[in-house]
Amino acid sequence: MSVLLLLISALVLIYFSIGGKTAAAVMAVATLVGVIQDDWHLASVLIGGVLLALALVLVIPGDLRLDKLSRPLLGWVRSRLPTLSDTESEALKSGSVDWDGELFSGQPEWNKLLDAQPAYLTSEEQAFIDGPVEKLCAMLDDWKITHEHYDLPEKVWKFMKDKGFFGLVIPKDEGGLGFSNTAHSEIVMKISTRSVSAAVTVMVPNSLGPGELLMHYGTDEQKHHYLPRLAKGEEIPCFALTSPVAGSDAGAIPDKGIVCKGQWNGEEVLGLRVTWNKRYITLAPVATLIGLAIKVYDPDKLLGENDDIGVTCVLVPRDTDGVNAGTRHLPMNTVFMNGPTWGTEVFIPMEQVIGGQDMLGKGWTMLLECLSIGRSISLPALGTGAGKVACLATGAYAYTREQFGRSISQFEGVQEALEPMAGYTYMMDAARLLTSGMLDRGVRPSVPSAVLKYRNTDLMREVINHAMDVAAGRAVITGPRNFLARAYQAVPIGITVEGANILTRSLMIFGQGAIRCHPFIVEEIEAAGMTDEDKAAKKFDGIFYRHLAHTTRNALRSLVLGLTRGLPEPVPAEGNIKPCYRQLARFSAAFALMTDVTLLTVGGGLKARQRLSGRMADCLTHLYYATAVIKQWHEEGYPDDQRPLVEWCLHTCLRDLQSSMRDAIINFPVPALRWPLRLLVFPLGATGLNGPDDTLGSKVARSIVDDTPVRHRIARGTYVNESPDDPLGRVLNAYRLAHETAGMRDRLHQAIRNRDEDELDGIALLMGHQRKELVDWACAQGIVKADECDKLEEALTALYDVLRVDAFDSEGLKALSRCAKGKRKVVERPARK
Repeated sequence: MSVLLLLISALVLIYFSIGGKTAAAVMAVATLVGVIQDDWHLASVLIGGVLLALALVLVIPGDLRLDKLSRPLLGWVRSRLPTLSDTESEALKSGSVDWDGELFSGQPEWNKLLDAQPAYLTSEEQAFIDGPVEKLCAMLDDWKITHEHYDLPEKVWKFMKDKGFFGLVIPKDEGGLGFSNTAHSEIVMKISTRSVSAAVTVMVPNSLGPGELLMHYGTDEQKHHYLPRLAKGEEIPCFALTSPVAGSDAGAIPDKGIVCKGQWNGEEVLGLRVTWNKRYITLAPVATLIGLAIKVYDPDKLLGENDDIGVTCVLVPRDTDGVNAGTRHLPMNTVFMNGPTWGTEVFIPMEQVIGGQDMLGKGWTMLLECLSIGRSISLPALGTGAGKVACLATGAYAYTREQFGRSISQFEGVQEALEPMAGYTYMMDAARLLTSGMLDRGVRPSVPSAVLKYRNTDLMREVINHAMDVAAGRAVITGPRNFLARAYQAVPIGITVEGANILTRSLMIFGQGAIRCHPFIVEEIEAAGMTDEDKAAKKFDGIFYRHLAHTTRNALRSLVLGLTRGLPEPVPAEGNIKPCYRQLARFSAAFALMTDVTLLTVGGGLKARQRLSGRMADCLTHLYYATAVIKQWHEEGYPDDQRPLVEWCLHTCLRDLQSSMRDAIINFPVPALRWPLRLLVFPLGATGLNGPDDTLGSKVARSIVDDTPVRHRIARGTYVNESPDDPLGRVLNAYRLAHETAGMRDRLHQAIRNRDEDELDGIALLMGHQRKELVDWACAQGIVKADECDKLEEALTALYDVLRVDAFDSEGLKALSRCAKGKRKVVERPARK
């Protein structure tokens, strides 16, 4: 009995994070009571003594604990903690931690999620979306852009400049619109539903161009000079990071700047002699202001004793002697301006260093801060836009397309494709809004930005692939009628740029997050890196035992919540999704435990354990997206018609989370720990989380087929028109007419089914091309009323037109070829002014 009492006392103390003197007192009383009850059994004394000693560790005199315990432990921990490069150390200092830190804690506080200020638009921002953005979308003909002009039309460039599209986030007092990050995301998303090329052209100056860097780090002179010109489109910016050899690793870039003196505007000044060779740089062919990430060296010691100064961000005007740009890459048949830029020993003065001379060597921190913003907005918005327009168009197409006398949306095989399209798009939108809300609160979410970039672009690929399966032959024929081709071709771009998804998943998300978001690891790394051993030991002593308690608590929470399916965990009642909250809390504890075990056993070898790192990244991703869905449903007031979507998303995330966690454990690189981890995380086995069932899946599939508020909610933020001459409008026009004439067409189909065989053959022929004759026959037979005939014919014509694909004769193909050849000459033109 004493042993049981002692263990229960210890477990309760750990589970509720009670330590220090309180823990020591409780364990002393429990030991005394247990010993008395068991008549001084040796086992009670030994177990009680051990547990009491552990509790007393935190209250014994500091010097004694420091010398006898903490110093030796510090040496051991130094050998286990990962070693960090200079760029990784800078990465840890950049950005900030928000909800991601709660997920890493193992005990997320749900009120922090639900009470956080949500993403929202001001009336001014909404008016801009309803006005200039809507008008811009109406101006865009994506077929002509990608197959005839190979560029945005001049009138579109002018409109974007005049209306401030290049200065969305630049402050009003510097000539910009001063919009929020959420507005930026919504604008890019809506434009992307019309043209990927136009969306990229807008998003780059507002997230990846020099404007963001200048706003945060520029000198007053730089801000006053460049920001108004950027906002008005008088300067077109680009930012060049990627080198052919180093990719996007700024720590390995060969591009350099040598500190020297040179001539600038007729005067000898101190500056940099810059040599670079960059590629894949968006807007480089037309940029008038080129931002560069380079490494700066001072071999002549003009600035001090240090000759290796480090990564630096500089601005180079396009018309500077020696600058080369203008040639173009063509990324997967999208035609946003993208190309190489290079220069050899191009001199620029120190005033062209972003932030001035004082910011030399601080470029990596600057880039990390700003890249987390751009990565949180640009590609996640583009991915969400692709999902929304695919759901809107494909759901409509599935409803209008008939096979064997039935809408194909009724086929279970088609529903299997429509189901994840709807669910994943809702997920993408929820995660996008959760993260843009963070940005608007001043958070710089370095880890969520990587999660969002990786997952939204990956889900975009899933959604578009399913859409292609549903539209089938209608989707694979290139031409102005195709409403999926550009999105399908653009998928690899999103997967690849701003950090390729393979590396983002396997190296960045968990590798950075495990340290950046952990409540203790950063301080322990700092202590381990201190040269003063006394200060290092004292700092470590104040952290390590709390870390130990944190790990033990999460191990216990994982076990208890796994055994009870989360029942002891207090969770919100709103939405009636308590079981999902409890499972998420359980897996958060398991994830935190796995993080600690990984760091302490794998340590510096984590970079080489990319399968493990990738699986752990997946765990965090599923946690993040599930909680984003909850947050979004909460902000919308828990509408009941969205419940099937929300439950589908949560069940899918939990199923995938369980699978990723299980794979991480059974393949854990320390075999001896696999069974203990499996026991703590899956004490009852990996069961009970099987994902959505077919009944729920069918409801979710119907959510993008039926004309309901849920369909409009999923597609919210897309550009919509019903023009029969527009690739998307053609489908939506037919969808509307199909709904309006559903009763007439049902009567017509029923009448056809009731005719004899000879008459049926004749009528069947009329169903294809001779629609007027069919309608006339139906009117003559009284199947439809006289005042319904014109409407029925219009609907049948629209439904047939949706099925048609483009066909080019030889002259048409030659015309396209001539157009392409003619436009190839344009790529060498001077930069835009």
